Amino acid sequence: MAEESPKNSAAEIPVTSNGQLEDSHEHNFNKDLKRSLPAGLGLSETKITSHGFDGTKEGVVEAGLFPGSSASPKSSVISPSNAAASRLAGQGCDLIIPTGGRTQQKSGPVVLADEIKNPAMEKLELVRKWSLNTYKCTRQIISEKLGRGSRTVDLELEAQIDILRDNKKKYENILKLAQTLSTQLFQMVHTQRQLGDAFADLSLKSLELHEEFGYNADTQKLLAKNGETLLGAINFFIASVNTLVNKTIEDTLLTVKQYESARIEYDAYRTDLEELNLGPRDANTLPKIEQSQQLFQVHKEKYDKMRNDVSIKLKFLEENKVKVLHNQLVLFHNAIAAYFAGNQKQLEQTLKQFHIKLKTPGADAPSWLEEQ
Repeated sequence: MAEESPKNSAAEIPVTSNGQLEDSHEHNFNKDLKRSLPAGLGLSETKITSHGFDGTKEGVVEAGLFPGSSASPKSSVISPSNAAASRLAGQGCDLIIPTGGRTQQKSGPVVLADEIKNPAMEKLELVRKWSLNTYKCTRQIISEKLGRGSRTVDLELEAQIDILRDNKKKYENILKLAQTLSTQLFQMVHTQRQLGDAFADLSLKSLELHEEFGYNADTQKLLAKNGETLLGAINFFIASVNTLVNKTIEDTLLTVKQYESARIEYDAYRTDLEELNLGPRDANTLPKIEQSQQLFQVHKEKYDKMRNDVSIKLKFLEENKVKVLHNQLVLFHNAIAAYFAGNQKQLEQTLKQFHIKLKTPGADAPSWLEEQ
C-alpha cells in the first residue's frame, strides 16, 4: 500500500540502546496513537517511556489531559480490545489510568454506594430476631418448670391475679346456674300459659264447671304473667354478669397474659446478661455484654410498664365488680322474693327500680304497616 496505517506506525517504536525513546520520534508516535484510538474516549495527552525487552523495567503509559480536551481523567477508559493498546502490551508496556489522584486498575461493573435495602433481607432479619427471642423464652420456661431457672415474682400482684382467676371460675358457675334457671322458668311459664288457655276454653264449654275452670284459668294466667316478669329480671341479671365475666374480667386477664409474656422475656434476657457477666471480659465478649445490656434494659422497661398496667386494671376492675354485682344481687333477691310471695305489685316495682322493660310476645316482629 502507498500509505502506511496508523496502527503499523504505533507498533514500530524505535528505541535507543539503553531502552529510552528517541526524542525525534516521540511527537510522531503520540499523534499516531491519538488517531488510532476512538474519538469518543477523550484520551489524555500521552507520555510514553519504554524499555527494551532486555531491561529490568516494563514500559509505562501515563495519561494526562490533552490540550483542549474537556474530558476528565476519571472518564478516560482504554478498552483491552483496542488495537493500539494490544500492541503496546505486546511491546512490554502497561496502561495505567489515574482516577482521583490515585493510580488504580478498574475492572468489572460499577457498584453504587447507596443501594436500596432488599425487602427479603429485612424479612429474613425479622424472622431471625423472632426465632432468637422465641428460643430464649422457651429455654426460660423449660428452666422454670425444671426448677433450674430463677423467675421474677411480685407477690402482691400474683396474689391478686390468683384471686381474680378463682373468682372468674365461681362467677362462671353462677352464670351457668342462672341460665339453667331461666330456661326452666321459661318452660314453666310457657306451660302455665297453655294450661290457662285450656282452662278458659273448658270454662266456656262446660256450663256446670264454668266457675271452677274460670278460677284456675285466671290463676295460671296470673302465674304466667308474674313468671314473665321474673324471667325479665333473671335475664337482666344474666346479661350483666355475662358482661362482667366474659368482657371486663376477660379483658383484664388478657392484659395479665401480656404481663406474663413480658416477665418471661425479661427473665430470659436477665439470665443471658448474668451468664455473660460471669464469663471472661475481653475484646470479643465486651460488645456482646453491651448489646445484652441494651436488650435487657428494653425488656425491663416493657416489663415494668405491663406490671403497672395490670395493677391499674385490677384496681378499676374491683371497683366496677363491686358496683355491678351489688345492684344485680339486690335485683335478683327482690324479684325472687316478690314472685314466690305472690306480691305482683312489689315484683313490678322491682323492675321499674332497675329500669327493666319487658318484651311482650311478638314485639320483636314488625307489623305489616311497618314493613311497607
